[in-house]
Amino acid sequence: MKILSCMPLIARSTYAAPFWLRGGHAQTIFPALFRRVPWITRERERIETPDGDFLDLDWARMGRTNRVAILAHGLEGDSRNAYVQGMVGALARAGWDVAAWNCRGCSGEPNRLLRSYHSGATEDLAAVVDHVLADGRYRRVDLVGFSLGGNITLKYLGDLGAEIDPRVTRAVAFSVPCDLASSSRQLESGANRIYMDRFMVNLRAKIRTKMRMFPGALSDDGLDAMRTFREFDGAYTAPLHGYRDAEDYWARASSRPVLGRIAIPALLVNARNDPFLPAECFPEAEARASAHFHLEAPREGGHIGFTAEGEYWSETRAVEFLGGNGIAATSSPSEAV
Repeated sequence: MKILSCMPLIARSTYAAPFWLRGGHAQTIFPALFRRVPWITRERERIETPDGDFLDLDWARMGRTNRVAILAHGLEGDSRNAYVQGMVGALARAGWDVAAWNCRGCSGEPNRLLRSYHSGATEDLAAVVDHVLADGRYRRVDLVGFSLGGNITLKYLGDLGAEIDPRVTRAVAFSVPCDLASSSRQLESGANRIYMDRFMVNLRAKIRTKMRMFPGALSDDGLDAMRTFREFDGAYTAPLHGYRDAEDYWARASSRPVLGRIAIPALLVNARNDPFLPAECFPEAEARASAHFHLEAPREGGHIGFTAEGEYWSETRAVEFLGGNGIAATSSPSEAV
């Protein structure tokens, strides 16, 4: 495989938050609550997974193009989230068809099996990529992931390494907890209680839905008292998906250990003021050692924020990187991110 001549550590990011939006929490919450974008992916396609479940893909097909972008949303999100639809719009305007896939149980209908989705569910992204490639119309597939979906995307690339299909050419991931253990601990802090409480409301509801679908298979003893991912992942995520406990799940599902194996140009953008991400989620050493994995860490941006007037900076940056531009001019082998 061709080795890139550019350096993979992005020393100077171009992003600056609006003057009126200061701090990581504000930059996280504002777009989640107030951003409104057109709903573009109006064509839904259901595909079957090898284990007898299904995944729903929401498409924006722009016509005669041989390139497609596959988008993966974050924890308890879905394809209709503003950050997904904003990215769909930017990519569609730039000439990509776009398929935004919904994790199991996130498309408005419970999935069929007792298992659900999780941060290391690369087999589901593989099923989506394989399905899209099997269509035959696309010669180029690019990947975009957000938060949990970004971890799945990067882990998928790292797990495959040089064995990846040559039609999968580039990837961008935003706000990724690539070290799940440290990010989970970060979210236990009091300053992040607002986010954990919101996640837990949705996760509790899904467990109770599965209890109705599979009587006797799960218990909700202690569920209402759970306040952290350590508790929830230990009781549900880990045993339902073949992990020993929460620590085993976090270790084996994290993308950071495999970033060095990524064999196509891939960009991770994590904001320094992201309230979800501690220092362990900024893999500078991996970027310095890689010819393919790029790390860009703007000082601002929050978690899946990167607010800008009109098209958000993250959307412009993704189009720039996936189009093959905007790497070498801002890269350095020596400067800290």
